[in-house]
Amino acid sequence: MNYIKQLVFLLILICFTKLNASSVLLPMDSDGQQNHLKAYGITYWALAKNYKVNWLLNYRGGSFLLPDGDDIRKECQIRGVSFEVLTDAATASILEEISSPSQNMETVVLEKAPKIAVYTPKGKQPWDDAVTMVLTYAEIPYTEIYDTEVLSDQLVLYEWLHLHHEDFTGQYGKFFGNYRNAPWYIQQKAEAEALAKKLGYNKVSEEKLAVATKIRDYVIGGGFMFAMCSATDSFDIALSAQTTDICEPMFDGDASEPNYQAKIDYNNTFAFKDFILEKQPMKYEFSDIDTTEEHGKGSFSMEVDYFTLMDFSAKWDPIPTMLCQNHTQIVKGFMGQTTAFVSEKIKSNVLLMGECKINGEARYIHGTKGKGMFTYYGGHDPEDYQHRVGDAPTVLDLHPNSPGYRLILNNVLFPAARKKKLKT
Repeated sequence: MNYIKQLVFLLILICFTKLNASSVLLPMDSDGQQNHLKAYGITYWALAKNYKVNWLLNYRGGSFLLPDGDDIRKECQIRGVSFEVLTDAATASILEEISSPSQNMETVVLEKAPKIAVYTPKGKQPWDDAVTMVLTYAEIPYTEIYDTEVLSDQLVLYEWLHLHHEDFTGQYGKFFGNYRNAPWYIQQKAEAEALAKKLGYNKVSEEKLAVATKIRDYVIGGGFMFAMCSATDSFDIALSAQTTDICEPMFDGDASEPNYQAKIDYNNTFAFKDFILEKQPMKYEFSDIDTTEEHGKGSFSMEVDYFTLMDFSAKWDPIPTMLCQNHTQIVKGFMGQTTAFVSEKIKSNVLLMGECKINGEARYIHGTKGKGMFTYYGGHDPEDYQHRVGDAPTVLDLHPNSPGYRLILNNVLFPAARKKKLKT
């Protein structure tokens, strides 16, 4: 009889708890979440299902607050995402704590799942790009687009655009010195030339400039652009050189314009200023914006290469706070064709969000252009320190709590935030 009473009491308790559970919390601190990356995927999934989601900035590593429901709990269990079921009282207590003026926290409402485009060449392997990899791992849907789609004005269909590790200057990634006889280089060059001709351009550099201009207009019109590695500086360089030929004959078949450096217009760039272009076609570098060469001299090693995320006011500066949400402020550094940015080459209106304290170089920056915004993130793969051509793909199952990959996913969710007047 006592057993039956205990069983009935337990069932009543379970039902009462479920009836009073109003929210599901996806904790994002270091100890509370077993898979940070897939937690973003759950959040995106919930938005796609028209659930209201609150992003709790600076609360337990930037946790997500979702309405309670069997489908949400089940999805978390399937994907291996840690969650906590909260009562009305517990939810109210958390929101009250966050709203206190004494706390550097804020609640941001996420309204709808942003439509995501990844600018990438057709047939590119998924592991060639960290963003494509983490979107796939987090189960966040995206559409691959390339030059044909951009030039036919299809960017307006998307709220968020990622630029694959592209060379917008028409110099084929400056791979000529080391890989000009490699079959993959020869094939990619031929494919780029054929595409440019098909689209009505005489040179790849001219076609890439047209693409860069369309992307610029997309951002100015209100789009959000995210770029990593060489897509960052090569994009700005292409815009700065739109009235002059900076390509040598092995790239476009004719000589560059004499004294082209003097014709560079820094007013046309998003983030960078006063840079000097690398004129040697055999050198694997675009300009002096990048710091990869300094890393190669031995002044850095993987063991000491970290960068620090800046601390912003969540209530007064919610945008950079969103983009910097993490379970640690210290993030492992990683290299790429463009590893990091010389701070003196960054325009004063661009926000520094991640800095290497060893030499002051910028790793993670953000800015506004017209009605839109952009983020530049240096390096190739946050969990592959020195990624090389032909390296094996990163297995994200081994890095489900990667702080470096979290920064990418912060940017993916950012366009979902309810638009409101900023306090700054």
